[in-house]
Amino acid sequence: MKGHWSGSHRGGNNSSLYLPIHAKFPVRILFLIIIALLAGILITVWNVYQLRAMQESHMTGFHSKVEAVGGSDTSKPVYWIHAKRLESGYLDHIMRVFERIGYSRGGPDSEWDVLWTHDYPFTELSMAIERMEKHQKLNHFPGMGFITQKVQLATSNVEFVPRAYKMPQEKDQFLAEASENKEKLWVQKSNAHRGIKVKPVAELDLNAANSFIQEFVRNPFLINGRKFDIGIYTVVTSVNPLRVYIVDDETLVRFCGKDYLPEDFNDVNKYVVTDDYTPMWLMPSFEKLFNQQHFSFKESLNSYIRSKGMDSSKINSQVYSAIRSVFLNKHPQLLKALNKYQHKNVFFELMRFDFVLDEFLNLYLMEVNMSPNLSSNHFMPNKFLYEHVIFNILSVAGVARNVPHSLKKGPEDARTMEVSEKDILVKSDVCGSSQCITCISSECQLCFKCLVPDQIAMLKESYYEHIHRQSTRRVYPEPMSQDEALHYDTTKDSSLTPNDRVLREWFRAKCREDIYWCT
Repeated sequence: MKGHWSGSHRGGNNSSLYLPIHAKFPVRILFLIIIALLAGILITVWNVYQLRAMQESHMTGFHSKVEAVGGSDTSKPVYWIHAKRLESGYLDHIMRVFERIGYSRGGPDSEWDVLWTHDYPFTELSMAIERMEKHQKLNHFPGMGFITQKVQLATSNVEFVPRAYKMPQEKDQFLAEASENKEKLWVQKSNAHRGIKVKPVAELDLNAANSFIQEFVRNPFLINGRKFDIGIYTVVTSVNPLRVYIVDDETLVRFCGKDYLPEDFNDVNKYVVTDDYTPMWLMPSFEKLFNQQHFSFKESLNSYIRSKGMDSSKINSQVYSAIRSVFLNKHPQLLKALNKYQHKNVFFELMRFDFVLDEFLNLYLMEVNMSPNLSSNHFMPNKFLYEHVIFNILSVAGVARNVPHSLKKGPEDARTMEVSEKDILVKSDVCGSSQCITCISSECQLCFKCLVPDQIAMLKESYYEHIHRQSTRRVYPEPMSQDEALHYDTTKDSSLTPNDRVLREWFRAKCREDIYWCT
């Protein structure tokens, strides 16, 4: 037995000692090991997925906070450009400025905030305008043709507009004036602004419909022998009440293509500023100031005038008075045109007032341009002027906002942060006194409890415009000194609309409290 046992153990009859290694484990055990490995891999993958999901959830919450404060691609305000031949590039500066201030470009089917149209839009886009919501903005006012149409302006009897006679209705009055003042020169114009030429009275067409004959400024102020005009960029932000601003730190100065010769009126390039004008930087007198020292158009011109021993400030005061006079003259028509629209505060308007000077620095308004040229395709250096003007206009009109957001979806806290009801309140001494326990006294009309919601909104808009006016200056309501504000005669306001009276009194009260509000 012993030997047998020994032999069977050592002798190799039991082949199990020599089986392949996998044969030592049952298939069931091997299967369980594989399952365990797969389960471990799945758990690892699941943990990685959960970690990634937690990270994305955290970042989503972070981005939602950012969107609530500063906006994102999906919350950007949207502008819509409606114009012909956009591919020519004549509105490129408009689009660049919109994009720089945080807008994205949309179209008629987008949820747009601002519609910029080159042509007068109240016919072609009438349905879209009538459906405008109160947060949207349009760069034209209804009725502004009363100012920009040449016949309407020339025959308005505004002080700074050269005397004009509408043809053929005022033919007899013109002939009487011409016979009494034979030294005067005359030009005939129409809304088309074509064929302007100084002619003898006998050669004028006194029966031409929709035209007018206007006195020619025969003694213009000349620089290097050239006649020139001065373009003042003007923006209207409200009609009721009336609020008008100008870009005060810059102007467009354009020179005739040829020297002025008063005895030769056959060549209009000698006395009419055409599209192919001579820019300031090509004029010898501005080589140093404009080209080398990089002064603005306005300051270069003012410096030249001062160098001749004349007072350039006389020009500014006349500009303000002329623009103010035009709007006050046409205000009734503007109010009437605005009345048909549900939302009165969705419009703003950019115009250019073109003036000429005579040799004594007397100012004459020649025309007002709706949708003035803002393309530098012809004169590339003008791009800086145009983009400066566009930004200033969009800023004072409330389109370029310090806190970028959709004009519709902006959070209420952001709007209140910029302008609150507390910002607009004035006359604390009066409003806190027994005099204003009720709102009977006119002195109390600006106290908070005496203001109605529309007036609060109006004053908030006025506040916002003033603090975001950039380089623009308020022309109307007219600025005043603190001394003028203290001694202002309120009887002057009797002819104003109720909103205009409230707004003027508010600016006067703000000026009395802080000189920053006087101009």
